[in-house]
Amino acid sequence: MDTLALTQEWDKTFPQSNKVAHEKITFHNRYGITLAADLYKPKNAQGRLAAIAVSGPYGAVKEQVSGRYAQTLAERGFLTIAFDPSFYGESGGSPRYLTSPEISTEDFSAAVDYLMTREDVDTERIGILGICGWGGFALNAAANDPRIKATVTSTMYDMSRVNANGYFDSMTAEDRYKLRVQLNEQRTKDYQNDNYECNGGVVDPVPEDAPLFVRQYHDYYKTARGYHRRSPNSNGGITKTSVLSFINMPILSYIDEIRSAVLIIHGEKAHSRYFSEDAFKKLKGDNKELLIIPDANHVDLYDNLKMIPFDKIEDFFRKNLH
Repeated sequence: MDTLALTQEWDKTFPQSNKVAHEKITFHNRYGITLAADLYKPKNAQGRLAAIAVSGPYGAVKEQVSGRYAQTLAERGFLTIAFDPSFYGESGGSPRYLTSPEISTEDFSAAVDYLMTREDVDTERIGILGICGWGGFALNAAANDPRIKATVTSTMYDMSRVNANGYFDSMTAEDRYKLRVQLNEQRTKDYQNDNYECNGGVVDPVPEDAPLFVRQYHDYYKTARGYHRRSPNSNGGITKTSVLSFINMPILSYIDEIRSAVLIIHGEKAHSRYFSEDAFKKLKGDNKELLIIPDANHVDLYDNLKMIPFDKIEDFFRKNLH
């Protein structure tokens, strides 16, 4: 297992709550990678609590969006962990800044493994919450892991779909072939140089002709609002060849078999809204919900406390982690 050097000072992009006890913890996944997490617990809490594991967005770290969600839910009575995915942030794994549909999904179940071992957690009341790309991994984990009793996704991306098909499914088979050629040429280059080239993170400065959502990403990751020194999106980005795994491995194939409760949240004006709407259409059962937030864009659900429906999220978890 990796030996991690964890930062002990408060270095989040959001203020620390005086209602919540905070500590750094580690756990490992089935691939032997040690993951770093922030654990949030309501002060003066007693007995076994319902617990929630949180991660995302894709290319972000626990000091950004997932930590804000986790701390807020801890203020509302849950024991929560916000974890860095394998290969980046304070978590272990080599090469750095890699992503994998299998390992990213596995990380959620590994977080459940950890929570199952805690004496202050009710093992029958464990949920997960995934944001952006980690919303897709959360659904994939829920399909494969019945220990997960409730799942929330916020501003969800289907990373397989967007990488294989482009935004709004605009790519053709020929486009996909050309992308595979390009990415496998990159593999050759990476191997020859013994170095995995990254995609550069969120573009900076923003080109004049950039889509609105690219500007919105920049407003979060590249400004004081959400910048963090360990965040791939805020800095050098994810390895370019990570895309190959997503092209070849759909992550939402079995979500119609999820029996536990699911709440899918997305912004009305988000460019990514169709990912959530189409995923919801695949779900079965009367314990599945889709909530569209009026006027919200994709990044509003990262940190805009007027837009993030924490009351609804709390009610959903209380109802389904009982």
